[in-house]
Amino acid sequence: MNRHLVACFVIVDRELARFISQRSRLFSALVRPLFWLLVFAAGFKSTLGISIQAPYTTYITYDLYVIPGLVGMICLFNGMSSSLAMVYDREAGSMKVLMTAPISKRMILIYKLIGTTIVSTIQVYLFLIISILIGVQIAWYDLLLALPAILVTGYILGLIGIILASNIESLENFAGVMNFVIFPSFFLSSALYPLWQLRESSELIYWLSVANPFTHLVEIVRFGLHGHPFLNTTLIFLLAAASLSFVLDLIFRPHT
Repeated sequence: MNRHLVACFVIVDRELARFISQRSRLFSALVRPLFWLLVFAAGFKSTLGISIQAPYTTYITYDLYVIPGLVGMICLFNGMSSSLAMVYDREAGSMKVLMTAPISKRMILIYKLIGTTIVSTIQVYLFLIISILIGVQIAWYDLLLALPAILVTGYILGLIGIILASNIESLENFAGVMNFVIFPSFFLSSALYPLWQLRESSELIYWLSVANPFTHLVEIVRFGLHGHPFLNTTLIFLLAAASLSFVLDLIFRPHT
């Protein structure tokens, strides 16, 4: 068997085994967005009106609007958690062993990103299925149409996490950086409110949200969940992911 296939299988299997063995990780991955959906969205459902705007063709409830943002939240947290594990592996010395494999460092990191993306996708679909079961109006076939957008989102956010991890030397520092990445990325985006509502309240916040890549990842998931699996933005992110993956070995510094 080709050594790249073996390496990919082993690294992806390692990511899945770590995810399965850490049941609290799966629990927190589902509880966090479900809490927002059941409590936060329920509280705002009667006070926030979502006007007709693409990809929606009619007025929608707030719980349906917030779903793509919560999907992005899952991918964002998982990408950062996976990167945190890389920092831990580096401190424990296992990253150094992994880097001695007879394939390029770039491919090792890409295979790890593939594993991270698969884990993110599993978490997202578990959340979406639970959301449908509790009454969120998402068509079952749209779950399949949204797959390309979800894969791109999981890969890009995992890639950002790896780039951050390459510049952090300890777990304590990385935990602080996560707070400066996760919360601004999530709140300065269209995850919770339409951009036009943000613009009405603050022009500065609107433009910060427009410049936030997380906003556009949320939007491609939003369109994917409503019958538009590929947008120009999706292709741009695919090109960005491919370009960054090509130079990933130059960006990532293992500090071992």
